[in-house]
Amino acid sequence: MDRPLRVAVLASGRGSNLGALIAARLPVEFVLVGSDKATAGALALAAEAGIPTVSLSPRDYADRVSFDRALFGRVAEARPDLLVLAGYMRIIDAAVIADWEGRAINIHPSLLPKYRGLHTHRQCLEAGDAEHGASVHFVTAELDGGPVVAQARIAVRPDDTEASLAERLLAEEHRLLPAVVGAIASGRLRWDDGAVFDGLPLSAPLTPADL
Repeated sequence: MDRPLRVAVLASGRGSNLGALIAARLPVEFVLVGSDKATAGALALAAEAGIPTVSLSPRDYADRVSFDRALFGRVAEARPDLLVLAGYMRIIDAAVIADWEGRAINIHPSLLPKYRGLHTHRQCLEAGDAEHGASVHFVTAELDGGPVVAQARIAVRPDDTEASLAERLLAEEHRLLPAVVGAIASGRLRWDDGAVFDGLPLSAPLTPADL
């Protein structure tokens, strides 16, 4: 590619992973940050960085499919090469996300396939796991079920709470997600009917050291 990778981001919250992406100064062009919440901190971060923003409210649409079509239509208008779900908290209609196969990634706070969905830190502690982690995966219609491309791991401490575990893991997320986006921007990581890294089909999740 003879130009920077065009990246759009969707986020529902404060936007800490978006902030990490911006701070990493990757060879990308952020073309849009979108949200389902007008008050999302991610929108303020984007505006400060001069990135176009859009927010739509699900309450303004008859159903989930209508909302998803509207929001993803706005994303498509920005012509991104890659869509990054960075703390986007809505389940996306299967038909809508199908159009983005191989062009959308998500970061999830667990070692997938463990603990899909919400409350991953609580589930990790309740299960007595010795380690926890974050995963970046290509997005498919299956909730948190697309091919995992990279993971970061941390040890669970005896005195960990949900809050302490989340805080320590977030620091790893802030390294992992920019590393994956950077690998996509450089062409090392791509989609070809499956994840391909350095020209070979990816058989196991990458580690931060691999990237």
